Amino acid sequence: MQQNTTRKKIWLFLCLSAAILLAGNFVFHQKTHLSIFLVFILVNTAIFLILLKFYSAKIIREESDCEHTQEEINIIESKNKKDHEYNAALKARIIRYDNLKKLIEDLNHSLKLDIVIRVLSSTVYTLISDSSGIALFYLVDNRYQKLSLVHSIKDDPALVVLSKEGDIFDQWVLRHSTQLIIENLKNDFRFDSDSLNGQDIRAAQSLISAPLISNNSLLGLLRLESTKNNFFNQDDLRFLSLVADLGAVALENSLLFQKTQDLAIHDDLTSLYTRGYFLERLKDEVRRCQRLDQHLSLMMIDIDFFKQYNDKFGHIVGDLVLKKMGQLLKDTLSELNPLLCRFGGEEFLIMFSGVEKKRALSIAEELRKKIESEKIMLRRQDTHITVSIGVASLPLDTKDEDELVQKADKAMYAAKGKGRNQVCSI
Repeated sequence: MQQNTTRKKIWLFLCLSAAILLAGNFVFHQKTHLSIFLVFILVNTAIFLILLKFYSAKIIREESDCEHTQEEINIIESKNKKDHEYNAALKARIIRYDNLKKLIEDLNHSLKLDIVIRVLSSTVYTLISDSSGIALFYLVDNRYQKLSLVHSIKDDPALVVLSKEGDIFDQWVLRHSTQLIIENLKNDFRFDSDSLNGQDIRAAQSLISAPLISNNSLLGLLRLESTKNNFFNQDDLRFLSLVADLGAVALENSLLFQKTQDLAIHDDLTSLYTRGYFLERLKDEVRRCQRLDQHLSLMMIDIDFFKQYNDKFGHIVGDLVLKKMGQLLKDTLSELNPLLCRFGGEEFLIMFSGVEKKRALSIAEELRKKIESEKIMLRRQDTHITVSIGVASLPLDTKDEDELVQKADKAMYAAKGKGRNQVCSI
């Protein structure tokens, strides 16, 4: 703006000068001879050219100065823009690392596995992905080197993650035990189009993934993905890896705590629930069924002549029979999803929520036949076991959980009294 104003002033001055010279020439022409007039014109023209050259040079200098100034302004603006972007990135980084303290506090607050997994997933999803795309958390079964998807966060609730055991990218991290970043899936030489065919990549264009490793044992994978190219950078990967390192310790503690809890509520021989835990669950389930006006049935099962197995083959073989019995109950009743318990010695107790007495008796008879037909190899001998089963139901037989157990037990002894290998009810 200042450059245009200066230029206008100069050209106005030159125009005025030219006008004055022309007017002077006209006046002088009226009073002098032609030769003198010509000399006067040449002098005036020379003066005008000198003025024109002087002011033209001044204009060029000012234009050059203005261009130089504009270049400096552009450089400063570019530098300011970079400084602003750097400050914004630094601020975001500070916010991320400030949240590490809260993350550690949250991880130390609970030893429950599901809480630890949710805290880790939500932290990286919020701080790295800005609550967009997908976050996936896999646990690793080191015995079989398999992945299992245990938690996911999605910005699209309708999206379904099909790769429950991980895809080609998760397998890559599992195989190499190191972090992975893909800025543009189409340009990544490690994964060609042939290897991606049939993969559930959910239109992902970029992703980062980090393993959770503790004591040289791979425990899980934490993965973020986006439908945008170049959404993640190396700083995102570093932060994800840091969270994974912190999370690995918490995850290992949670897994140990869960294992301890499982040992406390599961029988170590049959892996069925213990008597104490079963009775606590029974109490809660009876209250729920009474509130919803639903049926609940119990089966008390006793292995017939079990003492003879111990006397004939020894207690070790007896333990094998009990273990086999526990597995038979799991396999045969898996579709009904009952609560299974080793009640004591060779006795087992089973709870069926929402199953009325008639249906429970039918299930018990099918179970009795299945157990009777099962072969058990004991010291190179094919043997069979039979069971006596007692059935009692709520609310038909009683409305009290303790009395329900007693009636199922009484019905089981009635089956034994009638010759064993039977199903009875009171």
